[in-house]
Amino acid sequence: MNIQHYTQYYFIGIGGIGMSALARYFKRSGKEVLGYDKTETELTKELQSEGILITYYDDYTTIPSAINAENTLVIYTPAIPKDSILLNFFSNNGFEVIKRSKVLGEITKGSFSICVAGTHGKTTTSTLVGHLFKLANQPATAFLGGISENYESNFIYNGTEISIIEADEFDRSFLTLSPNFACITSTDADHLDIYGEKEALLQSFNDFANLVPSDGTLFVRKGLQISAKHSTYAVNEVADYSAQNIRIAHHTSIFDLQTPTELIADFVLPIPGNHNIENATVALAMALEKGISAEVLKEALRTFKGIHRRFAIHHLADNRILIDDYAHHPTELKAVMSAVRSYFPNQKMLTVFQPHLFTRTRDFADDFAVNLANTDELVLLDIYPAREKPIEGITSEWLCEKINIQSKKVCSLTHAIAEIQKSDFEVLLIVGAGDIDTLVKPIIEIYS
Repeated sequence: MNIQHYTQYYFIGIGGIGMSALARYFKRSGKEVLGYDKTETELTKELQSEGILITYYDDYTTIPSAINAENTLVIYTPAIPKDSILLNFFSNNGFEVIKRSKVLGEITKGSFSICVAGTHGKTTTSTLVGHLFKLANQPATAFLGGISENYESNFIYNGTEISIIEADEFDRSFLTLSPNFACITSTDADHLDIYGEKEALLQSFNDFANLVPSDGTLFVRKGLQISAKHSTYAVNEVADYSAQNIRIAHHTSIFDLQTPTELIADFVLPIPGNHNIENATVALAMALEKGISAEVLKEALRTFKGIHRRFAIHHLADNRILIDDYAHHPTELKAVMSAVRSYFPNQKMLTVFQPHLFTRTRDFADDFAVNLANTDELVLLDIYPAREKPIEGITSEWLCEKINIQSKKVCSLTHAIAEIQKSDFEVLLIVGAGDIDTLVKPIIEIYS
């Protein structure tokens, strides 16, 4: 199908991070864009300020009269319930109604596409690639799953010949893509409510890997069980691309990059953590393979500011530090807490964690417990349900009992700030993927 021949694009669930990037893409292309979302957010307000019409009522009477089946493509996210009035109206009245993933798939067919997959690391890596290509003045558009601190957006535009896509495994949507370059950062078990078992998830990643054509290039984190032909990357390991000689100075990482043909010294990455060095390694590998010079990449990398809620550091009064992070899987949590201990050693650490999904809490409770014990004090919030209904016996109190730490407490989001104020922390880690981020602004105001 030709997704470009429409004049209007209606997004059901336009406030989603992936949906809003697509909305911005079509708006940038000169199309009329409008849509619906359940609640008003900062992101939907930004879209409205960019000239996009949004309604917050799931009611077909809100659809402008100019919208018709001949000129309008309707795009929806799987997060929209099947009984949505708008979704059913469009479906039953002759409109072309397609998932977000199919739109991304069509975009990749018409461009040189770079697709970044993985259960963790894909947002940072795809944003790194987008930033490197932007500063190298490559004709690229990047669709991101987070808000870039450099561009204050989830959309980076500098042309349409190259598309940079965050390839989402959640509902196997990445299997609609047509990658020329691709990378797989991790295949840890996740989304078991969708896949059932880890083997099915791993098979899905292998299916994605096989989408890369013989004249394309696939980059895989060394050690992952991917059978397709690929190049490897790693940190402090022998691989096709490897970050070596890592140094930390003033909360900045410096490393050398070993490529298949040379050692390139002194890349500077302003965001902390070995996991981010790993993300930078594969982003640099793809940029080098596309022909961008090492000197251009060095200058671009040193200006990278990161992504909103990915190890975002806020300096509070009395030399206290607040770190806000989106981690919601045990592997992500381990990486973030390890980075805190590495960059702020010997400082008293208070962690406030909001578990995300009842199924994820149930499936990985023991791993969460081990990682959350790596803090001095813990405040555990109620489980954020997102799309799920409660599971009997799976609660934050149940998880808390498994955590081997003396100072721990369970409370609601409403009472979290009161618990934080009882602590004499030096480093405060706010971590989780639900609505825990609403604590950040009031905490900054209290401790400023």
